[in-house]
Formats: sequence, C-alpha cells, structure tokens
Amino acid sequence: MRRNLPPLNWLRTFEAAARHLSFTRAASELNLTQAAVSKQIKLLEQQLGEPLFQRKARSLVLTRVGTAYLPRVRDAIETLAEGTYEVFGDRRSDVLTVRVTIGFSVSWLAPRLADYYRKNPDRPLRIVSSVWNDAFNRERFDLDIRYGNGDWPGFRADRLTWDTLTPLCSRELMRGDAPLRTPDDLRHHDLLHVMGFDDGWAVWLKAAGIPDFHVGPGLQFDSSLIAFEVAAKGLGVALGRSSTSEPERMSGRLVAPFDLAVPIDEAFYLISPADVAPHPHAEHFRHWLLEEVMIGHHTP
Repeated sequence: MRRNLPPLNWLRTFEAAARHLSFTRAASELNLTQAAVSKQIKLLEQQLGEPLFQRKARSLVLTRVGTAYLPRVRDAIETLAEGTYEVFGDRRSDVLTVRVTIGFSVSWLAPRLADYYRKNPDRPLRIVSSVWNDAFNRERFDLDIRYGNGDWPGFRADRLTWDTLTPLCSRELMRGDAPLRTPDDLRHHDLLHVMGFDDGWAVWLKAAGIPDFHVGPGLQFDSSLIAFEVAAKGLGVALGRSSTSEPERMSGRLVAPFDLAVPIDEAFYLISPADVAPHPHAEHFRHWLLEEVMIGHHTP
C-alpha cells in the first residue's frame, strides 16, 4: 500500500473548492477562513508537484491535472464516508467529545483538567486533537476549540484568549555569536513559522519598527509545540502566542529577548452549532471553561 497520501483535510478542501470553483464558497462550506482554504490548496499542490487550479483575477479554473484528480478524490471521500457509516452508524456517545487544537490542548487545557474533573466527577470528557481548522463534524465531536477571528456563520463562538505575540528563544541563543539585543539582530537568525495563523512575524516586525525586514520562508511547522521545541534547542527564534507559550516561559526553556508584546485580534474560541440541541454536558463544560478564562484573563 502506498503511504505518501496527502492529508485527508487537504483533499476535502480541494474537492469543495473544485466543486464551487471558489475558495470563498469552499471556506463557507467547511467553516474555514478563505486564507486557510488557500493555504491548504497550496500545500497540496506543493506535495503533488503540480498546480490544481489556475487562479485568475475573478475566477478559479481547474487545470488539466486538477480535472483528472477531482473524480478520484471525490470517489475516495464518498467510499470512506460510506464505510465509516457502515461500521459505526450514527451513534452518539454519552461522553462529551471536544476537539481541540493540539497546541492549546497541551499548553492551556491539559493543566486545568484536574479542576474540571474535581467539579464534574460524573461528566467525563473525550478530548480529540486537531492541527488544521477543518470542518466541524457533528458525528465525531460536540464542541470545538479553534483559532480564528470568531466569524463562523451558524455557530456560537465564545472567545477564550486575548493573545499577544512575542519572539522566544533559548538562553544559549542570546549568549551566542550573534546575541539578540535589538529586533534588528533577528536578521542573523532563523525565524520559525507556524502554519495556519494569519498574524505572524510580519505583524510583530512592523510593530517593532522594522517593516522592511525580509521574513523569508524560514523553517515551517504545523504546530507551535514543534516550533517551541526547535527554538529550545537553539535552532531559531519562535513567535509565541501568550496563551500557548506560557508553560515554555514559566519553565525557563524559552525566554523573550525583547520586551515588545504585540496584541492581535485572532484568538482561540469555543464553538458549537447554533441550530442543533447541545450535548447534555456541553453547557457544564462551557460554563467551567469560561470561568477558567475569566480567572486567568488580564486585558492587555
């Protein structure tokens, strides 16, 4: 069996974009941002080594390769959906299932779960991880914690974080041959990027007064946890969001070489469908989560 298949969520995004011939309409169907759809398509094209769409000023057209690939992708998705239903049906567990982005689940949620179970011993949770903000699947989970601007039509969205961006690195990197004394010193180091975020290095560098800084592709990762680990090894400078980087800073594995923390509009949100009855335990979890947010929230 061939193992070099693209991620399923990229293929689902391609199928939706090809069906609509629009990244915007595909984003609406999948509950993603248009930027996230465009990024997933670009990553799929990079892995396949072929363009799937011709991007024109006011339209989107499938290439010859994209046209040939579409029916195969569509058949595979339909076959997988039918097989899943045959095996599992539409059963819904009594356990509340919450999908959480992996960085937030490890850095923010996990340290607080002991408090949830102490207050809710008879309301078990199932936490499933995600990397990309792919579509909300009502058969697989009841609530979703995702990153974005809070605009998901058809969903209730409760804001959980108010993030700031701060460069982070190892102590050894600060004492090396090219110490970080001013933001301009970043030119001598690799910048670590986390895919899937709209606000990144360009936002922080502009606030630092060096908008002409050429960021470049640098090293790219699909999770902040990997970027932090690489930064801790002294291989570059990561850009930390305050909600997910606090454990790294508290432990001393990463330090902030500059005092500048730049507020951003993007945040983590708890979302749930607005048009269906919630899981019996959903409101208990929501109230607990928002209480935790208020305890730890300090408006910048």
